[in-house]
Amino acid sequence: MIAIAGGGAFGTALAVAFAADGRRVRLWGRDPRLAALRESPKLPGVALPATVDVVESVSDLAENGPVLLAMPMQALRDFLGSDGQPLLGEDLVACCKGIDLATLQGPADVIAAAGARAAMAVLTGPSFAADIARGLPTALTLACAGPQAEALQAALSTATLRIYRTDDVVGAELGGALKNVVAIGAGVVIGAGLGDSARAALVTRGYAEMGRFALALGARAETLAGLSGLGDLLLTCTSAQSRNFAHGLALGAGKVPPQATVEGIATARAVGRLAAERGVDMPVAAMVARLVAGEIGVGEAVKALMTRPLKQE
Repeated sequence: MIAIAGGGAFGTALAVAFAADGRRVRLWGRDPRLAALRESPKLPGVALPATVDVVESVSDLAENGPVLLAMPMQALRDFLGSDGQPLLGEDLVACCKGIDLATLQGPADVIAAAGARAAMAVLTGPSFAADIARGLPTALTLACAGPQAEALQAALSTATLRIYRTDDVVGAELGGALKNVVAIGAGVVIGAGLGDSARAALVTRGYAEMGRFALALGARAETLAGLSGLGDLLLTCTSAQSRNFAHGLALGAGKVPPQATVEGIATARAVGRLAAERGVDMPVAAMVARLVAGEIGVGEAVKALMTRPLKQE
């Protein structure tokens, strides 16, 4: 049995994928339409299989195998402090990407601070909900430093979800968080008509920033070169399915961004604070933070990046 807290697009997609692999799934979400329509409003056209039980209470997820926390990063801490209290004795797997803006913590530390008493893990990597729901194959990283890592890896692997594991939780978290910031910047470049060459340059320099920042926080370089870093970066910087890329695309074109959860906005602010504390140079992330806050325009941002002092790569 797999339990999932969060009936949005990603939680629903995971429920469909596990059910297609012959698993029983329990799914909880706040939106009553999930149970009434057997479909998430955030993933229209994808019906829940009969083997997915939509439950009314979070407590119904307890004692049903690992619990996947499929919710926005900025909602995780409040959930665990209220509705999620009955789950703190279960193996918890965070499926959110970002840095909590209030505490500057990643998902694992947020879970630990809430008083979790069992395994804590993070599931991350290149994964669009629509692709997972359609049964298209992808590979993900399960970051877990505890002895339950192999058991969780086996429990979450399916015919279409290939799970690799790592004990570098910090590296996996930061790869998933920071790539959203770079993806906003990549969207801005394309939306402003600056071309694919400019996007490639920004993504490459953004990736260098990701590595510097992650190493400063104790991560391993090879983790950022894996699925949770480079893999997710490639996906989110090249596809309009990415909400972060789509947000930047609209900003660059001078349009109103679509209404959606864009984790990179809060992450850019959090990264700016952490980078200042650690003395890490993050010009791309800093420029994205100023762009999304409306402090500067695209032309000013480009000029600021292009006129930085010349240096060795």
